Amino acid sequence: MGQPANKTAVEQTTANGFRKFGMKDKLGYMFGDWGNDFFFILVAAFLMVFYTDVYHLNPAAVGGLFFAARLWDAFADVSWGRFIDTRKATKHGKFKPWILRMSFPLVITGILMFVHIPGMSDGFYLAYAYVTYILWGTLYSTVNIPYGSMASVITSDPVERTALSSWRTMGGNLAGLIINVVGPMILFVDNKADANRFLLGAIIFGVLAIACYLACYKLSIERIKLDATDKPNVNFGQTVKGLGKNKPLMWFLLASLLYLVVFMLIGTVNVYLFKDYFANAKALSMVGLLQSIAIFVAMPFIKPLVTKFGKKEVASSGLLLAAIVYGVLYLLPNLTATQFIGILTVGMLGYGIFNLVIWAFVTDVIDYHEYLTGLREDGTVYSIYSMARKVGQAVAGGVGGAAIAAVGYNANLKAQTADTLQGIHTLGTLVPAITLAVVFLIIVFCYPLNKKRTAQLTIDLAERRNSK
Repeated sequence: MGQPANKTAVEQTTANGFRKFGMKDKLGYMFGDWGNDFFFILVAAFLMVFYTDVYHLNPAAVGGLFFAARLWDAFADVSWGRFIDTRKATKHGKFKPWILRMSFPLVITGILMFVHIPGMSDGFYLAYAYVTYILWGTLYSTVNIPYGSMASVITSDPVERTALSSWRTMGGNLAGLIINVVGPMILFVDNKADANRFLLGAIIFGVLAIACYLACYKLSIERIKLDATDKPNVNFGQTVKGLGKNKPLMWFLLASLLYLVVFMLIGTVNVYLFKDYFANAKALSMVGLLQSIAIFVAMPFIKPLVTKFGKKEVASSGLLLAAIVYGVLYLLPNLTATQFIGILTVGMLGYGIFNLVIWAFVTDVIDYHEYLTGLREDGTVYSIYSMARKVGQAVAGGVGGAAIAAVGYNANLKAQTADTLQGIHTLGTLVPAITLAVVFLIIVFCYPLNKKRTAQLTIDLAERRNSK
């Protein structure tokens, strides 16, 4: 390819026909993740148990499926991100149109994942799982990549971007509230996964997801656009070189990968922890409710805390709190389900704080890429981040399934052995404690964009853009 065209990001003002950044943008961006997470959280929390208890697939085989699918998705993310960056913006923006176009096939495929045809062989169920799950994951990339990239073109203000990150997390949290609280009531009958109920739940959540995607499209505005004379001509070699020099991105990718591994593992293991260790699957509803409440409690404080201390500082504090709480839970194996949930709520507040800030980190590393290379490649940089998340999900899916199998879980037993139950408890407490502590150390000692450096980056980019 030829030399990259000079890309200048220009933030449109009301004089150019756009309203100022405000509540509609926050709500629109919130609805986008709300739509994404209706199926993402449903899959993360309950697809494993659907495959093991409805399809009667071996947990290790399911883990292999999750690992292979997420690795495929990681490359699909990057490919789609590059594709988006080579498209010209339309009058509705560069990213929004793809959310509208791809949301319908995404939701339809999501529903198909939960179809159960009675009386088929194990080989059929495994093959059906592979086809539908990998197709769903690929289509998820076509919606999630433009959605995630869109944050950096809605506004260039660091505080407003933190607000978008918080509202995005709010959207995912609302989806989690519905799925984790209402989901177990729909999906389980007499403490057992029910095939018809799973399909019903998928249809309900699919309709709600479409409504959220439409709201995202209608309410959000892309203000930062390329000049009309710019051409989508990108030198991939220069992009890769810039990514390699982007130390904030590299460290953030590592931290995000580890965090996603443990976060997905927690979601997978919690189903077995409460269904088998505590013999109370319905208690998952309370966990989901309190997790959402923790986000609601933390959200009003995020913007003032970030304004005063910075994103890095606030996020790392939440991680440390969560690591300590999971360590305490490991040391207290004889708690009742209610006592366990009570202490766990404090830990959920900790990683909830991290989740409320994490998406603002992404916009910062996108800006740093522009600072290093002069290229505004939101889709590509976001897709690299999303790829790391998919790798994390792949590892978590593989490790989760293998770990559940390794501790001896057998879906055909009415009650699991004592050793299996202890293994499930360890997976749900000690492993998160150690992993969250490692992520905390990476953010504190390795990630370089603290409050001062982020503020200076914004100033430097504004001066560079205005000088062109």
